[in-house]
Amino acid sequence: MRLLSKPLGALSRQRRRRFAPMVLLLVALGLTGGAYAAFAPSPQAAAATGASAQTLKDGRDLYLRNCSSCHGLNVEGSSDGPTLVGVGAASVDFQVGTGRMPAAQLGAQIQQKRQQFTQEEIQALAAYIASLGPGPAIPSKDQLDYADADAAQGGQIYRTNCAMCHNFAGSGGALTRGKYAPSLQGVSPKHIYEAMLTGPQSMPVFPDTTMTSQDKRDIIAFLKTTQTEPSPGGLALGKVGPVTEGLAGWLLGLGGLIACAVWLGAKAR
Repeated sequence: MRLLSKPLGALSRQRRRRFAPMVLLLVALGLTGGAYAAFAPSPQAAAATGASAQTLKDGRDLYLRNCSSCHGLNVEGSSDGPTLVGVGAASVDFQVGTGRMPAAQLGAQIQQKRQQFTQEEIQALAAYIASLGPGPAIPSKDQLDYADADAAQGGQIYRTNCAMCHNFAGSGGALTRGKYAPSLQGVSPKHIYEAMLTGPQSMPVFPDTTMTSQDKRDIIAFLKTTQTEPSPGGLALGKVGPVTEGLAGWLLGLGGLIACAVWLGAKAR
């Protein structure tokens, strides 16, 4: 009987090999459940953001389909995109609302393009990201009401903090290494406010502790005033500064003088 039976060590190894797949499966299921419990929106997160559990679920589904390839399945970030934990709903509303995200391609700067999602989808996505960590919220209607704001004071704040990149009239300008400050002409007050709150791309962040909500409304009032004010001198030439004005002066003014001199010389002969 001993000759026909297998050694005890061989039987133990067989048992271990038989149960190893089940143990690995249980471990994998446990890790998956733990990861879901850690990153799934909780009732506390829903209460903190003021969004329903269904809204957070819709936002997570949108994120997994459209954003996770760059920002990671668990919003942890990757080499193609930073982590989104703590960026807040305002950052999502700005980036997705202006069409910059999802990005068409990576480069020195993500360009604005046509909006890809509806406003309801943007709100759901913003609520999901906001549930993962504290960050700037989407500004309220009261924060965006610049009807009684001081445009003159806003002009002073703008020229001190913004004009060196965005031009004195908000027409935009070039930066280093292929980057640029976009034009602020036609940008909605909400997106201007969110840009100051979140500091997208090369722009610095201006939280309420640095630039108050009233200061932001004053800046918005100044920008909207410059967009509607007339040009007493005639053509505004894009309000991009002395470059276009000098170019027009050389081509039209000096060119006209040369043409006049040639005509007078030909007439004298």
